[in-house]
Amino acid sequence: MIDMALAWDWLSFALRWLHVITAIAWIGSSFYFIALDLGLRKAPDLPEGAHGEEWQVHGGGFYHIRKYLVAPAEMPEHLTWFKWESYATWLSGFALMAVVYYAGADLYLIDANVLEMSQPVAIAVSLASIALGWIVYDLLCKSPAGKSTTGLMLLLYGVLVAMAWGYTQIFTGRAAFLHLGVFTATIMSANVFMIIIPNQKKVVAALIAGKTPDPALGAQAKQRSLHNNYLTLPVIFLMLSNHYPLAFAVQYNWLIASLVFLMGVTIRHFFNTRHARKGSPWWTWAATAALFAAIVWLSALPQPMAGEPEDSARLTPQQSRFVTQARFDAVRDTVLGRCSMCHAREPVWEGMIVPPKGVVLETDADIAAHARQIYLQAARSRAMPPANLTYLEDSERRLLAAWYEDATR
Repeated sequence: MIDMALAWDWLSFALRWLHVITAIAWIGSSFYFIALDLGLRKAPDLPEGAHGEEWQVHGGGFYHIRKYLVAPAEMPEHLTWFKWESYATWLSGFALMAVVYYAGADLYLIDANVLEMSQPVAIAVSLASIALGWIVYDLLCKSPAGKSTTGLMLLLYGVLVAMAWGYTQIFTGRAAFLHLGVFTATIMSANVFMIIIPNQKKVVAALIAGKTPDPALGAQAKQRSLHNNYLTLPVIFLMLSNHYPLAFAVQYNWLIASLVFLMGVTIRHFFNTRHARKGSPWWTWAATAALFAAIVWLSALPQPMAGEPEDSARLTPQQSRFVTQARFDAVRDTVLGRCSMCHAREPVWEGMIVPPKGVVLETDADIAAHARQIYLQAARSRAMPPANLTYLEDSERRLLAAWYEDATR
C-alpha cells in the first residue's frame, strides 16, 4: 500500500533527481562556454566580425569554433539558444522547495527557538525575500555603482552576507542555508531570463532589421554572466548543506555561509585565469584552504547553551496527534533506546559531534515533530539505524509503522 507519506517522499525524490539533472546541464554548459570564451585565440584568417576561434577535440572528432561579438554577416538558418537549462533548474528547484520546506514548514522551515510564526507567514516571508532579492540586485546593477565591476561585486557580497545573517534569524539553520541558495540561484536564473536572453534577442532582431545593435546590451549581459560564473559553486554548496549540520546547525552558520561565497570566488578565479591562458594562480588554492580551515574552526567553537529541552506544552496540534496516540509510550521507549544516542543535542555515540542532519529525538516534542522521518527511515525502510547498529527489532519497526499510520488516519 502506498500511503501519503511514501508518495510524498517519492515526489520529493523525483523532483530532487530532476533538479540535479537540470542543474548539471545548466552548470555544465555555463562552465563550458566560460572556458571556451576565455580560451579563444586570434587567427589571421578569421572572417570579418569574428572575435576569435578555438580548435577542440572530443569524442573522437575535432571541433572548429568561432565567436562573433555581434553576429556573422548572415544569420544562420539554425541557432541553438542555451536557456532552458537555467529555467528548468529554477522551476524544479522551486517545486522541490515547495514540497519539502513549504509542505513541511512546521519541521523544516520554522524553529520556534529562533522565531515563532505561523506556517503561512513563514512561507510568505520566504517568497517575499526571494522576490526582493532579485529586485535589489537588479537595481544595484543598473545604478551608478554598476559601472564599477569590482565595486559592484563587493556591494553584492555585502548583500549576500546580510541575507545570510538575516535568514538565520528567521528560519531553521537548514532552511536558512537553503534559502540563501535559492536567493542566489534566483538571481542567476533571472539574469538569464530577464537580461541575457532578452538582450541577445534584441541584438538578433536589430541585425535582421539591418540596424546596428546597441553595444550596451552585450556589456550588460556579460556583466550578469560574470556574476553567474562566480556564484555557481557557492550555490552548489548551499544546496547540499542539509547533509552537514556542522555547517548549518552551529552558532556562526551565517559567517560560514559568507566564507563559502569567498571560496567560490577563489576557485573560479583559478580556472578562469588558466582558461584565459594567463598562468596558474596557485595561491588561490592556499586561500581556499585557509577559508575552509576558518569554516572548520567556526564550526568547532562552543555552542550557546540551549537550556532544557522543550516539553509537550509547546506541541503543535499536528504533533499532539502523535503524542496522544495509544502506542506513543512504547514508541518513546523505542526511540530513546534505539535512536537518541546519536540523535541527541549532545550525542553520546563515540566520534559524533552533532546529531545527523540536525535531527534531535530526545523529547515528546522532538519525536512528534520528526514522526514522518521516523516512519520512512526506520519503519517503512531500514535506513535507520545505520547497519542496524542499535539492533532495532522487526517488532519495533512494526510498532513505529502502526503508530504513525494510526495517528495520520
